[in-house]
Amino acid sequence: MNDCLFCKIVKGEIPSKKVYEDDTVYAFYDIDPQAPVHVLIIPKEHIKSAAKIDSGNSAVAAHCLEVAAVLSEELGLTDGFRIVTNTGDCAGQSVKHLHFHLLGGRDFTWPPG
Repeated sequence: MNDCLFCKIVKGEIPSKKVYEDDTVYAFYDIDPQAPVHVLIIPKEHIKSAAKIDSGNSAVAAHCLEVAAVLSEELGLTDGFRIVTNTGDCAGQSVKHLHFHLLGGRDFTWPPG
């Protein structure tokens, strides 16, 4: 998508603080962190949201979670972490490109807050 913020980040058109990259996934630090560690993990392929995961792209979504597991170790989140994906406006999805928030480095409560 030409106007997608995350697609532009993947292309290098918008700067980011990269944490991880491979052929299908890009991960970078969130510019408005909600925890001491707050990384966004995105597929390079434009998938609008979790509601658009299907048999043709589910391996990419699964790989994002595999990357989250690796990064949690590398970033020292041994006491635990949270993975969040917002889907749709009512859930707070501000960028319409599938992304997973990897959050850690502090205690979390439920419900989230």
